[in-house]
Amino acid sequence: MRHEVQLKDQKCRVFYDKLTYIYLEMPNFKKSEDELQTNFDKWMYVMQQLPYLQNRPRALQDLVFKKLFEAAEIAKFTPDEKNKYEESLKYYRDLKNVVDTSFDEGWAEGKAEGKAEGKAEIALQLKRKGMDPTFIAEITGLSIEEIEQLN
Repeated sequence: MRHEVQLKDQKCRVFYDKLTYIYLEMPNFKKSEDELQTNFDKWMYVMQQLPYLQNRPRALQDLVFKKLFEAAEIAKFTPDEKNKYEESLKYYRDLKNVVDTSFDEGWAEGKAEGKAEGKAEIALQLKRKGMDPTFIAEITGLSIEEIEQLN
């Protein structure tokens, strides 16, 4: 049912172990849905039965098979349906990118504002303790004018 073939040199040593041909004898696969145990069995069953399946079988509920059946449904679309699907997918991706970008920008802006507020709070506390504005400016990175405006 499954045969692996590797290239060998004249001394019967594997020529290149990264190149292996795998042959599957699909007509010899005779398992029913109830007999599927391994992922190999499931894949063989899907490849053999996919043209005949109307619904996803109980034995093929793994996420990978869900994605396979979704792709198979898309492959059956007419050219018009496929264009509409691709347009809606493009619209969704564009919208998602706008939302993600806005979120990232808002997060960066909020972080910058938080840093600025933190610096101002530290500067205010140092000012109330009577520290020299030049020293406060050096520590916080704020200008002397900004420090003088703090209350």
